Amino acid sequence: MPSPEVKNRIDELTDRLNRLNYLYYQESTSEVSDYEFDQMLKELESLEKEHPELKREDSPTQRVGGTITKTFNTVYHKYPMLSLGNTYSKEELSDFDQRVAKGLGSNDYEYFCELKFDGVAISLLYEDGILKQAVTRGDGEKGDDVTNNVKTIRSIPLKIAAKDYPPVFEVRGEVFMPKKVFEELNKSRAEAGEALLANPRNTTSGTLKMQDSSVVASRNLDCFLYSLLGENLEPKTHSDAIQLLEKLQFNVSQTYRKCKDIEEVFEYISEWDQKRHVLPVETDGVVLKVNNSDQQKELGFTAKSPRWAIAYKYKAEGAVTLLNGITYQVGRTGAITPVAELQPVLLAGTTVKRASLHNANEIERLDVRIGDYVAVEKGGEIIPKITGVILEKRADTKKLKYIDRCPECGTELERKEGEAVHYCPNFTGCPPQVRGRIEHFISRNAMDISNLGPNTIRGLYSKGLIKNIGDLYSLTFEDLNELKFEETDPVTGDTKVRSIKEKTARNIVDALEKSKSIPFDNVLFGLSIRYVGKTVAEKLVAHFKTIEQLQNASFDEIISVHEIGDRIAESVVNYFKDPENIQIVKKLKDAGLNFEVNSEDATEQNDTLAGKSFVISGVFETIDREDLKKLIKSLGGKVSSSVSGNTDFLVAGENMGPAKREKAEKNGVTILSEKEFNELINRK
Repeated sequence: MPSPEVKNRIDELTDRLNRLNYLYYQESTSEVSDYEFDQMLKELESLEKEHPELKREDSPTQRVGGTITKTFNTVYHKYPMLSLGNTYSKEELSDFDQRVAKGLGSNDYEYFCELKFDGVAISLLYEDGILKQAVTRGDGEKGDDVTNNVKTIRSIPLKIAAKDYPPVFEVRGEVFMPKKVFEELNKSRAEAGEALLANPRNTTSGTLKMQDSSVVASRNLDCFLYSLLGENLEPKTHSDAIQLLEKLQFNVSQTYRKCKDIEEVFEYISEWDQKRHVLPVETDGVVLKVNNSDQQKELGFTAKSPRWAIAYKYKAEGAVTLLNGITYQVGRTGAITPVAELQPVLLAGTTVKRASLHNANEIERLDVRIGDYVAVEKGGEIIPKITGVILEKRADTKKLKYIDRCPECGTELERKEGEAVHYCPNFTGCPPQVRGRIEHFISRNAMDISNLGPNTIRGLYSKGLIKNIGDLYSLTFEDLNELKFEETDPVTGDTKVRSIKEKTARNIVDALEKSKSIPFDNVLFGLSIRYVGKTVAEKLVAHFKTIEQLQNASFDEIISVHEIGDRIAESVVNYFKDPENIQIVKKLKDAGLNFEVNSEDATEQNDTLAGKSFVISGVFETIDREDLKKLIKSLGGKVSSSVSGNTDFLVAGENMGPAKREKAEKNGVTILSEKEFNELINRK
């Protein structure tokens, strides 16, 4: 009979790993390194093997991946996306090689090695050469349909340019955010005083699940493809499949290699241990596969993974350095982010000076103190993280007391019950909040005002030319031309004097004038009302039509809008209670910005398609697909990416793939031609 200690340890590991799985797959956050996670999982597997009667039904050892979010339509994979077994040990790779030899009864086989990119696994379905569907790995059996977002990735072909391609096939690969793109994104956030993103992998995962595909497009994701699947499509070797992917003009990383035996695999692993750091994408290991397809079939699968492939993972690079201090950044919403200021240390090819500490809870969990020596890790992460304190090196340090006042304006901080983050409530007077809101207002998804970057905003603010977004439209060419101000690099801390040149000054004035034609929903989004994102702004504008009606709406009236909850309604009401906000809106309205649905849009918007769900497929003669989606939404309809039993209409254009038509017919969905759709919306 197992001891109570064994049962407690199994329960502890099961609960901990399930929690980490949830954070990683659902929240895109990592509390531990991959190595720590894998070691805990191996311990649990060993204990369960010794005491199978104690194995819980929710044990993470039975799982292939994480749970599925319900934000996107769920799609079942035709071919399961199984996980690979992995190891950090070359000895275990030798054991794997011996199992392969034993399973084949021969040493006559070779391996195909590829770098393991640290991104998000994706499966792409092509029919008649057209990209029809993109699905995340999910739990291996089913994933999220993220087709619209994947279509923004420029390296993924929407149509196969080569002539000879299979009629139906799947391609699998890894979506990732290039390191340079991630660094630029974090640099912009640092300049805006916003919390820095942890790593490219988590940012990629969150980006793929954004509802607004235009935001996804601005993130410049990329993708490497490495697998080809389909009926009657069986290349003799994996290397043949890679060559076919290249022939079909898919983006295949040129870092792969055929290896005749396990010794050549070790050489490949050693070669890329350092070389991988110069690649544009983060890597965390090497995948080796038996190259021959018939031998793969002979070796087969376990319940969770193939017996013919394994991943060798590089240990996350770490270092120990001194924590010299902690600074606190203030974002545009007032959120406070503590940042560790470190004694510079070389880590993964770069000199690390700072690391995010996230919030007060993380500081408390680590019990980190100024003067401590801390372990810093950068395993696939641009922004390093502190993973622990070297207690044996701890001197006479004092327990850290989290700040209670804003480091920028001195206002007493607030922390709502149940939330980890502290906030500065000085919405209108705290400089980084004000600057952050101005930067948000001019951003592409709001007013799209070019030539006004974070540094220019900072300069204009420091010179007293702008105090809030309402002052932007008072700027003149004379105010801007040859204006000099100090600019500080957020990474190095270096300061230099910069001036606005004549051409830039004219471009700014022209961009401000052009922005006056931007639609009302963009303007509302640009006001930085807490919890009012792009989608919420669209819903509020569609319901209330003018800023006056929204401004005068009660809590109950706002909450009556479809999908608007208590938190949003309370935030909107509070925003319009503030006299300064009312004054800002008046300034913007006097400047000529749109604060109502214009007459042209108003005539188009009605409830002709209210409550009806549409799927669009193919190419149309008189309208672009995106414009067709907007038209359906403006008439009260909903647009989905895949056909289901809840779909009312499939609008079928030219070159529509047979799969959607077949599914529509099977579910009794009405199929409309372009002409029939036009007749439908003209009916009253």
